[in-house]
Amino acid sequence: MSDDVAQAGTLWLELAGLGLREQFIDVAGIRTRVLEAGAGPALLILHGTGGHAETYQRNIGPLSRHYRVIVPDMIGHGFTDRPEIDYTLDDFSNHLFGLLDALGIDRAHISGESIGGCIAAWMAIGRPERVERLILNTGILDRPDERGLVQLADLEQRTKKLAEDCSLETVRRRLEWLVLDKSKMTDEMVRIRHRIYNQPGMVDSLIHITMAVLSMNRGLYCGRDYLARERMSEIAQPTLVLWSDHNPGKPFNVIKPAIDLIPDAEVHIIESAAHWPQFEQPDRVNSLMIDFLNRPLKS
Repeated sequence: MSDDVAQAGTLWLELAGLGLREQFIDVAGIRTRVLEAGAGPALLILHGTGGHAETYQRNIGPLSRHYRVIVPDMIGHGFTDRPEIDYTLDDFSNHLFGLLDALGIDRAHISGESIGGCIAAWMAIGRPERVERLILNTGILDRPDERGLVQLADLEQRTKKLAEDCSLETVRRRLEWLVLDKSKMTDEMVRIRHRIYNQPGMVDSLIHITMAVLSMNRGLYCGRDYLARERMSEIAQPTLVLWSDHNPGKPFNVIKPAIDLIPDAEVHIIESAAHWPQFEQPDRVNSLMIDFLNRPLKS
């Protein structure tokens, strides 16, 4: 990404000329928004809680030069339908496998950020025959420590505030939780998210999904322990773990015991980043992802 694009922070400057396609696909009755660019091996990229496809605006271009990049608004998010469901990892996973089916994709690399990383891991464990390689970006199956729970409670309050005041400033405050340097959160990203959150009923859905994710972080949800650390040992795919040096909620030292359970994991700490390293340090993240995915499999 060139310096002028990085400073402008403009979505169109970063995506122009890629042949980017926006489409809406019916997935078992769920109208699902998808951004797609490039050709080659399929790479499914998953955003975090309350996110949307544009959170990868600085990654789609470089990655699409090597892969068929597929970035959906996950169920309940963005401009995708928001059904009345529990929003467990199973709900997200089933919807995404349905999306791959609709796109005619049998196997894909899967990369996820935050809850998207938890969903990616869940997909790899549950349907290993459909996942080629796995990239976990500040998202992994493990619960936070007490300090992390306090930070997640802060995110909870920032989200609930949207029900009272879904202004540009309130949206900005929620987005600033994701980055180390608050000044790097662009006005454009704030406006994109503000537009999404001001859809009728969207804030209620966002609060519901956020509470579901926080419940999974705190313990049992819908009678199941979705973030049981020991499940990480079941990941059969080569796995790239990208963490950040200032990740809120789950710092690296807290999450390392879970990472150590992954049989075939490569780990990198992204410096000068919080919860969105793909946005704050895109060149570093893109380079690591491309190198990992292009590398020949071990014999």
